[in-house]
This record gives sequence, structure tokens and C-alpha cells, in this order.
Amino acid sequence: MPYLPESKQKVKFYQTGTFTVGNRLLEDDQRSVQATIDRSNSLDSGHRACQGCGEALGARFAIDAAMRATNNQLIAANATGCLEVFTTPYPETAWSIPWIHSLFGNASAVASGIAAALKVKGRDEVRVIAQGGDGGTTDIGLGCLSGTFDRNDDVLYICYNNQAYMNTGVQRSSATPAAARTATTMPVGKQPGNAFNTGKSVPLIAIAHQIPYVATASVHDLHDLELKVTKAMQIHGARYIEIFVPCPLGWGSIPGDTIKVARYAVESGMYPLLEGEYGEITAVTKIRKQVPVAEYLKLQKRFAHVFKPANAHQLAELEGIAARNIKRFDLLSREANANE
Repeated sequence: MPYLPESKQKVKFYQTGTFTVGNRLLEDDQRSVQATIDRSNSLDSGHRACQGCGEALGARFAIDAAMRATNNQLIAANATGCLEVFTTPYPETAWSIPWIHSLFGNASAVASGIAAALKVKGRDEVRVIAQGGDGGTTDIGLGCLSGTFDRNDDVLYICYNNQAYMNTGVQRSSATPAAARTATTMPVGKQPGNAFNTGKSVPLIAIAHQIPYVATASVHDLHDLELKVTKAMQIHGARYIEIFVPCPLGWGSIPGDTIKVARYAVESGMYPLLEGEYGEITAVTKIRKQVPVAEYLKLQKRFAHVFKPANAHQLAELEGIAARNIKRFDLLSREANANE
């Protein structure tokens, strides 16, 4: 399109739902971090994540949003796991922020110690984030995390939930969904894959601790992710954000489908997006067009067995989980309800 003076240009594209250059036409307070010069590139290129890694994408946007919200005054403690391994192969690092590697289960405790030291030094402008995968959060680190919540330490904990121990060989975690195939829940027997009615929801556990802020987010909606991280960094006290990050390698999905997989998880009701404050759920992201659960599952080889005639009951049970989420959190918008 040829250049036209402002007085003659008749068309402007305001692409509020994307991260393309069109965002630069928006007002400053409406732009995503990635569409501004405020982008810090805190997680730089050159790391060793797999193609289509949802965790690398989620971490890049979350930390850049936190950096902008704190005027680049941020320290991160990182649990052992995929994010630590693919970003810091000794002696290299992809991080351009003060970053501390902790053990698998004590990232929140390390972050609490950092926050306490900063308080003693009077460095109130420096904020602290702890981050880890679901294994280091829902399983190994749950006790330390509960302590951080109970003390209301000034720490934002971010869990990148890819629903298994991906770095060590795709073993089951307590965030692995029912029926999913992992190296320790193989698709054999009368109930193939992971058992139903197991695991835990750390977002709901966090809400039960009555901490100032809890949220779930997904890499398919990066504006929402950025807004929730920005909101969390404006609050003092314990905060928890869980980001849904598909893992193509562990889930058997196509690397180019990562965003689609994440979107279908939310729009099918399998992964609700919500916010909570001081023990109460305060907001949910409505589903405008409901996606069948089967369409979400078909994108992943870890659920291939549920489509066999002998396992039809498992597909029905998974659909029941989504239906209960939708009812419990009132996820359907008016438009979606009208199409029922």
C-alpha cells in the first residue's frame, strides 16, 4: 500500500487481537509488550526449547510483561525443569535478568528468601518471581509453595503447566489429565492412560489460601496473559498464576498447532481461565464458541486410545469433566448458550 499523508489515509487497521505490527497503531496503554520498545527480551533467542514449545512462549511473554510492570526491577528464582534446562545449558544462558536456579521443589522458598533480603535492605522497588513446571509446583514443591502462600510473602509464583514431567521423560505428574498417556501411565488395560479422579488443582488450592491474587492463563491468549501478569505485579503479597503451555513432544501434537491446542483446551471447557482474590473467584473468561472435547483431544497422540471403540467410556468421562467445569465456573457466554 503506497504511503498517504495522515489527512488522506482512509483505512487504519486496529488489530487488537493479534501481536502483529498493526498493534503499533493503538494507544500506548493498549499495546502488548511485544509490540512496543518496552520489550525487554528477558528470555532471549538461542535457547534449546523444542519446536512449538508452549513453555518458552509463555515464559517470554510473562517475564517481559513483569519487567515492564516493574520498570525492569525484577529477580527470578527458577525451579529445576524444562525451562531451566533449555535456557541454561552450562556455561550458557538465555536469561538477561537476575536469575537464580533452585532445586526442583524449593523455588518458592528461595524466592521468599530473596524477598525477605530485599525487604531488609529497603529495596522495595525490586520485585521477585518464582517459576517452575507442574512437577516442581503441584508435586515436589507444593509444601514450600503453601508456606509462601500462608506467610503471604511478596512473591509472584508462575507455574508453566504442561501436565507432566517432560524434561525427565514424560512421566505423570499430579497435573496430568485423566486418560492421558505418559511414560508411567501407558494406554493398556481396561482403564488405559492416567487414572480418573486423581491429581489436584493448584489454582483452587491457592484461592483457598486466601492470597491477594490467583489467575490461570493460556498461551493462546497472550494479551490476557500479559494483563494478568501486569495486574499481579501491581499487588504486594503472595500471588499465583498458572499458564497452560502445550508440549508437542510430550503430548504428541504438531509443533505448529501449539496455539490451536491451547485455544481448544480453553474453549472446550477442559482448562478454565479464571481470576481469584482473597479466597473468592472474581472473574472467568467466557467461552464464546464451544469446541467439542473430541476436537481438542484429537490434536494429541496422548489421547489416541480414547477414540477406540473399547474406550468410548473414557471419552464420555472426559466430556463430563469439561461439562462440570463449564457448569461450576459458568463459562458459557450468552452467544454460546444461545447455540446450545
